[in-house]
Amino acid sequence: MNKGYAVFCDADRHFYDAPHRMSTDAQGGRGALYAAATLPVPDGWQRHRSADWLALRPVACRLPAQGWKIHVSATLDNAESVLERVMAYCLPRSIAFKFVPSRYLLHNRNAKYADRAASGKFITVYPADDEQCRTVAADLDAVLAGSQGPYVLSDLRWGAGPVYLRYGSFTRRDCYDENGEQQPALENAEGVLVPDVRGPAFRVPEWIEPPEWLRPHLDARSAATVADMPYVIEEALHFSNGGGVYAGKDRRTGARVVLKEARPHAGLAADGADAVARLKREQDALERLSGLGCTPEVLDSFVLGDHHFLVLEFVEGKPLNSFFARRHPLIEADQGPERLADYTAWALRIHALVTEAVAAVHERGVVFNDLHLFNIMVSDDESSVALLDFEAAAPAVENRRQTVANPAFVAPADRRGFDVDRYALACLRLSLFIPLTSLLALDRTKAAHLATIAARQFPVAESFLREAVEEILRDPQAPAGTAQVPTGAAQTPTGAASAAAGTVNAAPGAASAAGGAGARPYLPVEPGDWPDSRDSLAGAILATATPGRDDRCFPGDIAQFATTGGGHSFGYGTAGVLYALAESGAGRSAAGEEWLLARTKEPDSGTPLGFYDGLAGVAWTLDRLGHRARALELAELVLAQPWEAIGPDLHSGLAGLGLALDALGTATGESALHDAALRCADLVARPHGGAPRGKAPRAGLLYGASGSALLFLRLYERTGDAALPDLAADALRRDLDRCVRGASGTLQVDEGWRTMPYLGAGSVGIGMVLDDLLAHRPDPGGPDGDFERARRDIVAAAQATFYAQPGLFRGAAGMVLHLSRTTTGGPGTGPADVRRQIDALAWHAVPHQGRLAFPGEQMMRLSMDLATGTAGCLLALAAASGSPTVDGRSAQLPFLPPFRRPTSRPLSGAVPQDDRPQ
Repeated sequence: MNKGYAVFCDADRHFYDAPHRMSTDAQGGRGALYAAATLPVPDGWQRHRSADWLALRPVACRLPAQGWKIHVSATLDNAESVLERVMAYCLPRSIAFKFVPSRYLLHNRNAKYADRAASGKFITVYPADDEQCRTVAADLDAVLAGSQGPYVLSDLRWGAGPVYLRYGSFTRRDCYDENGEQQPALENAEGVLVPDVRGPAFRVPEWIEPPEWLRPHLDARSAATVADMPYVIEEALHFSNGGGVYAGKDRRTGARVVLKEARPHAGLAADGADAVARLKREQDALERLSGLGCTPEVLDSFVLGDHHFLVLEFVEGKPLNSFFARRHPLIEADQGPERLADYTAWALRIHALVTEAVAAVHERGVVFNDLHLFNIMVSDDESSVALLDFEAAAPAVENRRQTVANPAFVAPADRRGFDVDRYALACLRLSLFIPLTSLLALDRTKAAHLATIAARQFPVAESFLREAVEEILRDPQAPAGTAQVPTGAAQTPTGAASAAAGTVNAAPGAASAAGGAGARPYLPVEPGDWPDSRDSLAGAILATATPGRDDRCFPGDIAQFATTGGGHSFGYGTAGVLYALAESGAGRSAAGEEWLLARTKEPDSGTPLGFYDGLAGVAWTLDRLGHRARALELAELVLAQPWEAIGPDLHSGLAGLGLALDALGTATGESALHDAALRCADLVARPHGGAPRGKAPRAGLLYGASGSALLFLRLYERTGDAALPDLAADALRRDLDRCVRGASGTLQVDEGWRTMPYLGAGSVGIGMVLDDLLAHRPDPGGPDGDFERARRDIVAAAQATFYAQPGLFRGAAGMVLHLSRTTTGGPGTGPADVRRQIDALAWHAVPHQGRLAFPGEQMMRLSMDLATGTAGCLLALAAASGSPTVDGRSAQLPFLPPFRRPTSRPLSGAVPQDDRPQ
C-alpha cells in the first residue's frame, strides 16, 4: 500500500483530489483557513496560493534563486499563535514568507504517513542573504521561545526551539537527475543546475561551506548519538513520519528485540494524537495484555533526546500478507480443485486463529483497532498467530472510533469499540479469498459482490461469506431484522438493491454469498458486454468532467497534482481520456477538447516535456484530434528545451519525445520533427557515463529499455536503417536481463523485493515490444530462441486469475491489451483466455451514477485516467473487441498498433506500407 494516497481521499468521497481543495464548510469546517490567512494583503505586498502553501512577498522584493532559508514548525494547538508572531515580525521588515494556511493541511503535513522530508514545515522564511538569515533566525528563536513543534528532519535546528535552517532553492527551477527524472534544482559552483535533494536528513550541498555562525548548531547536532543505548540497532524494519521500527538486540543479554521510536508532535493520528501518545497507548495496552501469548511482551521503555522508545519482545514469524502472497492460488492461471481446497482450508484455519486472538484481547477489555494483513504475525510453522502494532488500541470502555487504519480494513464511522474489530474480522474473511476490500470505501455494498466472486472461485462455506457481508453491511443503529443498506453507500439502481437482496451476480450453481435468488446484478453492465460496456464506461467518464477547474478536467491519479500540468497529461489527465474516448469509438468530448486547448495556450513553467506526463503527449493527442496548430506550438516548446540530461524512457524521457515528434513529422510533413526524433534516438543509443544511455534503473515499457527499443523500431519502419533493429534487440535484452522466471515458468521483472508482470513496469510491456521486434526479424535462435521463449513465458505471466488492480499499466487491463494483441500464439492467447481476463475486470468494477467505472491506484477512489483508471480499461476493452473505430483500425496504445494476423516478418529493410503492423 502506498500511504501517500490516503491524504488525497478527504476532499472528495469518490475521487482523489488535492488536500488543499478540502471544502471549508465540509465535515465540520475541516478545511477552514487560519484567521491570518484571510487578512487583506498589506499595501506593497502580493499573495500567491500554491497547493498547500500561501505565500506573501513584498512587490519590490527580489530574492536570490537559492540560499539558506528558515523553516518554523508548530503543533496543531500553537500554530495560529506561532503564525501571528512570525507575521508580526516579517511584515514590517519586508521579509518574504509562506505558510500552511489551515489546521487541516498542517495535520496532513505532520500525519503518520506524511512525507518525512516535508514534515514539520509550517512556515518558510526567505532571507535576502546569509547575514539577514542569521539575524532572522536568532530573532525568531527569541520571538518563539518556549513554543514547540515537530523536528524538521531535513533541516538543522537552531537552538532548542521550533526554528530550522536548510540550504535550498528559493524559486522554481528544474533539472534532471542521474536517472533522467525531473527534479527541483540548485545551481552548483560551476553554474550547472543539479537536483536539490530533499530527503529526511540534513545535508549541505558539497560546494557550500556553512557560515561560521552555524557551527554551534552543527556541533549540537553531531553530539546526538545512540551509542549509549543498552540496545544495538541492527536493522530498520519500517519508517513512518512518527519514527522508526527497528530490529536489534540487548547488549546485556544478546536477546533479540524490537525497538519502536516515537517523535514528539509528529506522526499524528486522526484524533490528533502524536507518535509519543500513540506509543504510550501501545505500552499501556500490551502491559494489560501481558501473558496472552498472542501479543508481544513489553521489555523496556526510555527517552533518548526528544525521542521515545518502546522495547518489545521479538516475535518470530512472517506477516500474514507474505504468506498470503506466496500461497494464494489465484496468482496463477490454472489452480486445480485440490489446490483451491487446500488453500481454503488454510485460510479458514488462519482466520480462526486470528479470531481467537482478537477474542482473547477483547476478554482483557482492549480493542485492537487496527487489524489487517500486515499486523498479523504467523509463526513459521503456521500453528499460531500474534497481533502486532497496538498504537491505536484503546480500552473498550472508552468506546472510541478508529483513528489509524489500513484502507482495506477501515471501519465505517458508525463503528466503535469492539465493533471496529468485528468489522475488520469480516473484511479479513473476504480478503483472504478476494483481497479487494479497499473498494468498500467507495461502496460498502461491494462486499456482497466480492463474496459471490469468492464463492465461485473457492469451495468455501456459504455461511462463512454471508456472515462477513452481514457484518460489513450491518447498521449498528438499525432494529434487528431490517434490511442492512449502509448510509452513504452507492445508491445506484443496482448496487444498494442487490446488497439488500443478498446475492450478486450469482452464476448458475454457484454458492450465494447471502442467500436469495433473482437479485439484480451488481454492475450496470459486464465489462465484456461490448459495445454496451463502452457506452457505460464513456458515460461514467463524461459525467465526471469538471471543465470549470483549471487543474484538471477529469479526475484521475494523484499524479495529476504531483507535477505542473499533470491534469493535462496523457497518462493521468485530459489528453489520455480524450484519446481513449475517441480511439474506442465512444465519440469525442468537445468540452474536454476545449478545456485542453484553453489550458495549453500558455503552458506553465515547469511543465514536463515527456509523453505520458508532459507536453509531448499533449501535442501528439491534439494533433490526432485535429488541432494541428496547437500541437505544433507545443512541439516547438519541446524542441526549444535542452535534452541532453533527459532520461531515455518512454514515460517522461527521450523515447517518448522521439516517438511523438516522429509521428507529428509524418502527419505534418515537417522534416525538422523527423530530424528531432532521430536526435532523440541518437541520444538514447549514445554511450553515457560508461554505460549505454538506454540502461535505465528500471525495466519495462514505460521506464526501461523497452521504450527505447520501441523508438528504434518505429524509426526503422520509416527510415529502413538496418542498425535500428539491432539497437532494439540490445535494448530488449537489457530489460530481459532484469527478469526472473518463477516456479510456474512465468517471466517477470525482478524489482529486488517483488516481481512484476505488468504492462507499465513489468514483463508484459517488454513482451509487447518483443512482438514488434519479431514482426520485423525472426529470433536467430528459432522457435526456441531467447526472445521467443521469453515472450511465451511473458504470456504465461499475463494469465493469472487475480491481479491486485484493474489499471492499464499496473493491473488486469494491461493483460487484456497484451493477450488481445500478441502474435506469440500457443496456450493462453486464444479468445477464451482474453475473455477470462475481461470477465475478471468485473471483480474490481463499481457502479458510479448507474454506469460502469473502475478505481485507480490503491483502489480507494475512482479514476477516469488512462494510466490507472477507467479510460485505460476502456482502451483495453476496445482493443480486445477488435471492432474498427478510428481510421478503420481497432484501438491501440500509442506507437503499439494492433497486428494483422498472420504477421509478415521481413528479414531486412523497411517494412512495406501494406505489411506494417496496423
